[in-house]
This record gives sequence, C-alpha cells and structure tokens, in this order.
Amino acid sequence: MTLSPSPTRKHIVDVAAKLFYAEGIGRVSVDAVAERAGVTKRTLYYHFSSKDELIAAYLLAQDQPSLKQLCAWYEACEGDVEDKIEAVFKRLAAAARHPKWRGCGFMRTVAELAAMPGHPAVKAGAQHKRNFENWLTDELGKAGFVEAGSLACEVLLLMDGAFAVSLVHRDADYIEAAGRAARKLIALAKSKRRRI
Repeated sequence: MTLSPSPTRKHIVDVAAKLFYAEGIGRVSVDAVAERAGVTKRTLYYHFSSKDELIAAYLLAQDQPSLKQLCAWYEACEGDVEDKIEAVFKRLAAAARHPKWRGCGFMRTVAELAAMPGHPAVKAGAQHKRNFENWLTDELGKAGFVEAGSLACEVLLLMDGAFAVSLVHRDADYIEAAGRAARKLIALAKSKRRRI
C-alpha cells in the first residue's frame, strides 16, 4: 500500500513544479522553492534529502496526470486510431500555443541533466516516456496492429521531435505537422495489415 504524501510535501512539489517548468531546474534554487512555498529551508530538507530528490519528485508527480491527459484526448476523439493519434497532436499543438508553454518538462529536465544519466530525475523522465510508449503499444495492439511496439516507438519519436523543434522555433505548427506524419504512418501500417 502506497501512502499519500503529506500536504506539506505535496505543496512543496507543486510549487517546485511551477518554478522548474517556468525557469528550468538549474535556474531555480532550493531557497527560491522554500520561499515561494512559504516554508523554511529546514522544512524542505525534512521532506527532501536534496534538490535532486525534489527534481525527481517533480517529474514523478507529473507522470500520471500527463498520461491521463493524453489518454483522455485520445479517447475523446471519434474515429480510427489514426484520427485519435492526430487529435492528440492537435491538442498538444493547442497547448503549445499558450504563452506559458515551455515544452515538454520531462525532456527539458533530462536535457539539463544529460551529463548525469544516473540522476533520479533522468530515470523518472525515461520512465514517463516508456509509460506513454507502453500505453500506445497497448492501444495499437487492441486495434490489431501486429508491430504495435515499433509503431508506438515511431509515434513517440515524432512527438518528442515535434516538441523539440517547436520549442526551438516557437512554432506549434511543427507539432501539427508531426501529427499528420503520425497519421500517415498508422494509415500505412493499416494498409499493409490489410494486404497480409
């Protein structure tokens, strides 16, 4: 049985999440998190042994809500799998057009920690991407795609590539373009499946 985090711990993570996402993990100090959370540094360190643990907690707290949002967008769209996948990309593009959008928090954090592959936040970021890929593999498998895992990997590559390029250019059209490419990939896989 997993115990829910204390209200203070959750509050600190929520505050850290906003700061880390807006400014990046390297630019946000533990002092800044404590001050914004309205707690002492000692209290923060009571709940987190280090800034590294806090960063990992930030990503872990984002994992399931992010996946649930993507799943909800997928389920809300009527049509075939390719319609649903493209709809997810369109929703991501709409989110990317918000002035406070700063890209994929998982990718940005892992990029900041690229020289530290054993960092707990890097592991949390990798797990999130695996969770999405596993979920999509299951959905594609249910839809009858034989090579569901390979197809899910390709869609994830399109998504993460679109996140990166759209952040560089500040242009969400790249995410929509990636959605069209994902749609074509799935349609092509479907046409091959019919010929077998």
